Amino acid sequence: MQEQRRPLLLLHSDRKFTRRIRDASSDRFSLSRVRDWPELRTTLESAPPAALVLVDPFYGTRSKVTPSAELQEILESFPSSTVLAAIQSPPSHHHVFWKLGEWGISEIVQTDDDASEVALRRRLRETRAQPLRRLLASEQSYRLTGRARTILDAAVETVMRGEHPRALARTLGFSPSTLLRWCERSQLPTPRRLLLWMRILFASALLDDPGHSVSSVGKACGYSGDQALRRAIRAILPYTPSELREMGAFETVSEAFFAELDRLHDPQAEKR
Repeated sequence: MQEQRRPLLLLHSDRKFTRRIRDASSDRFSLSRVRDWPELRTTLESAPPAALVLVDPFYGTRSKVTPSAELQEILESFPSSTVLAAIQSPPSHHHVFWKLGEWGISEIVQTDDDASEVALRRRLRETRAQPLRRLLASEQSYRLTGRARTILDAAVETVMRGEHPRALARTLGFSPSTLLRWCERSQLPTPRRLLLWMRILFASALLDDPGHSVSSVGKACGYSGDQALRRAIRAILPYTPSELREMGAFETVSEAFFAELDRLHDPQAEKR
């Protein structure tokens, strides 16, 4: 099965840099150029969690020291999106880096001519999904073993590619039966259920974004709409998407996920 390429949304006017990004991303990403900030915002409403966004933070302004206010608004509306800023990096721009970091930019990609195609490709590939960062940075993640983290990392990538348990096993170099044993030994849910958890975790991160409607979250996560998303959530949690949004979706789903890991680690704990 051919690996599905991740969407890469580009807002940048430099044609030379655009060609370099296209060359560097062609093996793993599907590049789409957007014309302006409003089109980027509209595209993000239905973009899957796997999407990367690469922007010139000064696009549409005459300044090279004050990033666009429209970028800040988009980052506030879609905080779970993985947004990279393409910028030159002389020392005079250090304060710009700090501001972009405060706004929620995930990474800085250098547009300098000496930034090689290999370096650009590595930066794009190594940019991890924000929800995964938040999950593994949580206080509850300390219980995850190295093997469990490896499986979890692969599960996230599998979901981001829109693939299924067999693809997860193939990514790890296992047969499906070996993957099932590894999940059991690592006190993780079955591969199918683990991928469902990852999908719902991604969906919950989008539910927390003020720029997303429940319907757009469902479509962005590969469901036919809000009813399909509701059924998927109900398979593991007794809440509707709207209820999760009111409760704080990502935090609620994360706590439920780690609670299930606790039960798998100590099956007797629930009976005590």
